[in-house]
Amino acid sequence: MKKTSTFILSLLAMGFSANVLSVDLNIATVNNAHMMEMKALTPEFEKNNPDIKLKWHIYNEGSLRMRAIADIASAGGHYDVVTIGLYEAPIWAQRNWLIPLTPEASYDENDLLPAIKSGLSYQGELYAAPFYGESSMLMYRKDILKKANIEFKSRPNWTDIEKAAKAVHDPDNDMYGICLRGKPGWGDNMALVSTIANSFGGRWFDMDWQPEINSPAWNRAVSFYVDLLNNYGPPNPDQNSFTEILSLSRDGKCAMWVDASIAASFLMDEKQSKYSELWSYTEAPYQVTTRGASWLWSWSLAIPKASNNVDAAKKFISWATSKEYIKKVADKNGWANIPTGTRSSTYKNSSYINAVGDFAKAELAALNGIDPNNNTLYPSPYSSVQFVPIPEFVSIAGFAGQKITEALQGKISVEQALDSSQKIALREMRRAGY
Repeated sequence: MKKTSTFILSLLAMGFSANVLSVDLNIATVNNAHMMEMKALTPEFEKNNPDIKLKWHIYNEGSLRMRAIADIASAGGHYDVVTIGLYEAPIWAQRNWLIPLTPEASYDENDLLPAIKSGLSYQGELYAAPFYGESSMLMYRKDILKKANIEFKSRPNWTDIEKAAKAVHDPDNDMYGICLRGKPGWGDNMALVSTIANSFGGRWFDMDWQPEINSPAWNRAVSFYVDLLNNYGPPNPDQNSFTEILSLSRDGKCAMWVDASIAASFLMDEKQSKYSELWSYTEAPYQVTTRGASWLWSWSLAIPKASNNVDAAKKFISWATSKEYIKKVADKNGWANIPTGTRSSTYKNSSYINAVGDFAKAELAALNGIDPNNNTLYPSPYSSVQFVPIPEFVSIAGFAGQKITEALQGKISVEQALDSSQKIALREMRRAGY
């Protein structure tokens, strides 16, 4: 017995205690630039937390969602931290799939932007912490528009955008009037189309949960979207989503782009964007109403109920979503490249404001101007903007996204696309007992 004790003490003295006591923290996340930067900073976290080893599981957005929900619904326990969005957070919390977060006072929970915090909460408790948040906004080449004597002195409407796109569209010289998502998916083309439909006076459901996808407002919105892209967009717009349009924009082929505000940090990166200093930013266009005209999203970190390492997971999430983490990224990569859209203090930081110019004001105005509870021209029964927080929405919007892409391709009419989507929505809602 004495020999055994002496052996253990010898191991501890030789520094083996970290290996004996360390926790492997499995993190499932999405393969975008901000998340890759978080992974790159693993040594920073592990240096200050030698008892925790970070194990990364990185997927594209679709794979992440499938793997996360499969594991969490079956209580598989493969992940200790999962990356989820505003859509999943309240649904999964209601199903008792997540551990509520109780940040310490030093975390400054009240610094979180109200709309983001509210979307990640259920019954007053925070169930996910925002890593970065975003709205949609208009990004435009001020030099190209200036040559056409076009200036956006205030938030433009979609008619203004159409006129500007027509004036600057020059496909013979690889300049396209506007670039918009066309690739099908509830998180792809439908994120944008939903906000256009909102701004034209549409809504997904009436107050009795009856679908309204083939309403006159939706028809006007989708017809406008299809015509705008086909007349003044790049070739094959049905193949484009965020990544493809970012590449086109960096190469100087898009005069205007309406998409996630996070895109601005990539456009302003002079190492990767040829025209980094020529982009300007304002709130996303509207039409008959500004309600729901800009989307709201946040990639956030949550703890599955089945995690065996809850304390370590909370420590990691607190670090990755803190004000100190934002400063750490700024010190490494510059203030223009930090994860934004989560904290009020970011938009009060003079170093950040000086680095990004009018983008900071435009993004904050967009985020503060969003009210998920007042999201459509006519009252709706759901609290959200570009999605509806019910399980049935994924299949309904996924089908609608596919049909609208077919209309964009000219395979079917807009009316056929919306009528088909309405039928599917009615079927799904009846099955669910609405």
